[in-house]
Amino acid sequence: MATEPKTRPTDADVTAFLESVPDARRRAEGHRVRELMERVTGEPAVMWGPSIVGFGSTPYTNTTGTYDLPVVGFSPRKAALTFYGLHESSGDALLEQLGPHTTSVACLYVKRLDALDESVLEQLVAKAWQRA
Repeated sequence: MATEPKTRPTDADVTAFLESVPDARRRAEGHRVRELMERVTGEPAVMWGPSIVGFGSTPYTNTTGTYDLPVVGFSPRKAALTFYGLHESSGDALLEQLGPHTTSVACLYVKRLDALDESVLEQLVAKAWQRA
């Protein structure tokens, strides 16, 4: 029997979640990224599960079934500001212009938002939004 994914939209308050982030710099980065993503996508921020701030919704299929995930999103985690949905491959020219980061199959990790070229981050968000 397939289990329901934990990453789904909730009614939790995004502002309250961001305000609960213990580290002041990471908390401020979360508010800044929320503002940027709301502006670029034109969508309100929604909590997906307990710790992801997401925008929009897109179907995703894997071996357990099909369910929705946010088109783009982020989480202000302790180790890194984690972005979801912003890249398709590590060869993306925009990623090379972004600034210090690492990637995995589905995530982009940033230690400091102020080390990035924010206009490139906006372009990555817009590109991901248009792909959906």
